Amino acid sequence: MPLKKRFKTGQFAILAEMDPPKGVDVSAMVKHASRVKGEVDAFIVPEMNSAVMRMSALGGAMVLQSKGMETVMQVNCRDRNRIAIQADLLAAGALGIPGIMAVSGEEPRFGDHPEAKAVYDLDLMTLIQAAVGLNRGKDMAGIELAGSTEFMVGSTVDPGVDEGRMEEEIATLTAKAEAGVDFFVAPALFDPAAVKAFTDRIDTTRFRILPTVLLLKSVGMARYVDRNFKNIYVPPDMISRIQKAGDRAQECVRIATETIRALKKAGFAGAVISTIGWEDKLPEILSKI
Repeated sequence: MPLKKRFKTGQFAILAEMDPPKGVDVSAMVKHASRVKGEVDAFIVPEMNSAVMRMSALGGAMVLQSKGMETVMQVNCRDRNRIAIQADLLAAGALGIPGIMAVSGEEPRFGDHPEAKAVYDLDLMTLIQAAVGLNRGKDMAGIELAGSTEFMVGSTVDPGVDEGRMEEEIATLTAKAEAGVDFFVAPALFDPAAVKAFTDRIDTTRFRILPTVLLLKSVGMARYVDRNFKNIYVPPDMISRIQKAGDRAQECVRIATETIRALKKAGFAGAVISTIGWEDKLPEILSKI
């Protein structure tokens, strides 16, 4: 079922991140995606996550779309000016890529080309407005297009913010929705109760929020995420489960599947599975849901 239809009918959606390669060999990406074709509603193709140079999201999305897999192409503010961003979006629209996800993009200093200059010609809200404008048939200069795009537009939300920033985050969420955003991807969430203070203040039927389900790989990774990623909480009992498990990789897969079930029960619109290098575990995760 197309992602747009799944959203409109209120059914829980499963998305998976699928990074393009750092190179031109797309065989591994296609292999991993093909193994769960039909079980994943769409693949989010990141635009150089963590500012690490690799094949563009446009290229990666084109490859998967050509194999009959629905994609959501990430587009960021970091790497291109408004002319190049709009040009890429028009290309994506012409090639049949149905969804995009607008993000700010991590600073280049965190990636593998720290000397690179960030662009940030557009801020995130302006990027969203530009994409919605293309859907309405005009570019940022107000010039009418020869055919408009038909993107389903996604962006980000952080329901894990502390109490002091919660109203500001809700206001930003509302502004993005009013600008035309159809769905929102949230950072890794391991316990829906951790963001209940946020979700209790919004209409979750109006705002389609899809938390990220991060596949942990070890006790060390779980502790690192809990200590170093702002607004992400890994429950101590979850860390203890991994530590005590005879097969820690299998326990991490079980935790991911349990998290997806918990998100569905909590009323979220869906989940985004992020395996960060363990894409071969996707079939196992999905088979256990």
